[in-house]
Amino acid sequence: MSSAFINGITMTYDDTGAGGGTALLLVHGHPFDRTMWRPQQDAAPGHRVVTPDLRGYGATQVVPGVTPLSTFAHDLAGLLDHLGERRAVLCGLSMGGQIVLEFHRLFPERVAGLVLADTFAQGETDQGRKERNERADRLLREGMSGYAHEVLDSMVAPATVVNLPDVAGHVLGMMLAAPPEGAAAALRGRAERPDYTAMLPAVAVPTLVVVGRDDVFTPVADAEFLHRRIPGARLAVVEGAGHLPNLERPAAFNDALAGLLAAVAQSAGTPRM
Repeated sequence: MSSAFINGITMTYDDTGAGGGTALLLVHGHPFDRTMWRPQQDAAPGHRVVTPDLRGYGATQVVPGVTPLSTFAHDLAGLLDHLGERRAVLCGLSMGGQIVLEFHRLFPERVAGLVLADTFAQGETDQGRKERNERADRLLREGMSGYAHEVLDSMVAPATVVNLPDVAGHVLGMMLAAPPEGAAAALRGRAERPDYTAMLPAVAVPTLVVVGRDDVFTPVADAEFLHRRIPGARLAVVEGAGHLPNLERPAAFNDALAGLLAAVAQSAGTPRM
């Protein structure tokens, strides 16, 4: 694990891999940390793989209050600057996918490719805004335990809990370890997120949309929405997975990721790694 002072906070990250391929930046979801990407850290030979803990999560500094998606995006840009990487392939899951969309809105010239996993582009509804703020209040009042145990069967497919107890245990452990103040700040920020739908037709880089077949938070219809609107995007539906296909079915997820990285290399005119 490494750390850097980025935008006024100490940010922790893993920096693995090497080679001539475009750097790959993996952006975790809520309420997780960089360890959710363990199965992907060695799945991109020839590429530098950067896996940060987002502001308020993991070992990165917690800033209470409200953390908008734009703040997360600026943190990621600052981290890439620190690492000397002008462009990267950005891969984000759930909240991480929304952060990646915000990064593309702010810094399109820095995006070499996109992976949008188990996420959606539409803006928040009035009801969703109310529910996210109420959930933030609950996390600050009660901590993470009650929420984490309640949503485990939705974060991963129920069969994963039964058949892959180590994976389910990892997911539960990440949720239990999440700082309530950081998670609440992110929820309040997501409650105010914009609608990215109008931006999607302008995405001009290789894009992969991934979703678990049994995802109840962001179902296949949300992935199809993205796929239809992003020119040339590829859609991969991962069978036997819920909201976290990269952990539940890492081989299928990594195969799809490898295809995206190959497309990025081809679009850049560089040899396939």
